[in-house]
Amino acid sequence: MLGRNLVPACHGNYVKKVERVERQALGGVRILDLGRILAAPLATQMLGDLGADIVKVERPVVGDDARHYGPPFLGDDRDGGMSAFYASCNRNKRSITLDYTTDRGKEILLGLLERSDVLVENFRPGVLAKYGLAYEDLRERFPELVYCSVTGFGQTGPYRHRPGYDGIFQAVSGMMSVSGLPDGVPGAGPMKSGLSLVDILTGLYTATSVLAALRHRDVTGAGQHLDVSLLDCGVAAISHYAESFLVSGDVPPRRGNGGFGGIPSQAFGCADGKLIFIVATTNPQFARACTAMGHPELFANERFGSIAARIENREELLPILEKIFAQRPADHWITVLDAADVPVGPVNDIRAALDDPQVRHRELRIAMWHEVLGEIPGLGFPVRMSGTADPAYSAPPTLGEHTAEVLGDLLGLEAAAVIDLRSDGVV
Repeated sequence: MLGRNLVPACHGNYVKKVERVERQALGGVRILDLGRILAAPLATQMLGDLGADIVKVERPVVGDDARHYGPPFLGDDRDGGMSAFYASCNRNKRSITLDYTTDRGKEILLGLLERSDVLVENFRPGVLAKYGLAYEDLRERFPELVYCSVTGFGQTGPYRHRPGYDGIFQAVSGMMSVSGLPDGVPGAGPMKSGLSLVDILTGLYTATSVLAALRHRDVTGAGQHLDVSLLDCGVAAISHYAESFLVSGDVPPRRGNGGFGGIPSQAFGCADGKLIFIVATTNPQFARACTAMGHPELFANERFGSIAARIENREELLPILEKIFAQRPADHWITVLDAADVPVGPVNDIRAALDDPQVRHRELRIAMWHEVLGEIPGLGFPVRMSGTADPAYSAPPTLGEHTAEVLGDLLGLEAAAVIDLRSDGVV
């Protein structure tokens, strides 16, 4: 990653040691990241994990709003602008401060674009056009540029100018309507996912689209404009629920912790108060589960002996299973069901999930070293690639940490020139 990889101290064998590598999958790709908050910065972080040089362009003094989304803050520094939220989606980036609404700032940004492959921004439609920085303003000068716009509702349509955040899109997309307890149960009603799920999915769609556009550019020599909408990504994410509605015309109901497909696929309470999640939807799985539970007669019952029968008779079957699982502790059921090759797992909280033996083995926890903030924990890129180097991680940057470095390396500006720009409020 352009010589910026750092080796952190580690807390035990479950934290992946970060080693310097010379070449990663996206080595040589440079991305200007004008994104803020979560969806766009998460996308560029993923591309940075794969080796792209991410230059994060932030407002002087204030920076990305996400810097202040705390507590918690790294080092409990409320004024330093390094919240845990910001750290979660801004590693492997170099931060510069730049006011590109000024003539000198715009000139610098254009100079950086001359040396970049991708621009990612998430302003409302029309905002960058005020400064001559919209895609239509730049496409002739930068014909190979991949210009990616991430907005709430897209570049077109009656809602295009509306602001929006993750919860809005979970609501409007229909995602909330299929989450939560079913009607007739205490506490019933649509429920937002605890995760900023649409932001995260949009980040994934954005990163994938940037890679596709780079491939297109490599083949044709032409850049393009990517119009990424959080609402579009939220609607796309309802996937098989939407397909079921399109085929049947029936709006899918909420089923709490139950799945939408075969039965059983849901959480069950156990004798020790813990929850397990079991999926035994195929006939062989359900037959093995019934034997492991000590109730082979359930599968022999014609009301439960086929996938369709179990779905049709779910309201009769599920209370039976609830009573059975309530008789033994969670560890017992996990042991016997796993031995029977039935998919099962504990319902972990975050602490338990990160301490799970499989998660520890996969080295998903990482640690990065920052010269000012010290060791910064995080979660690494989850995909292993056999033909390119593993991701190497540099710590999330403090605001404007790399301004002099980037402007010097890419534009040849001397230190004195950067000082002048800073005194004038341009950087």
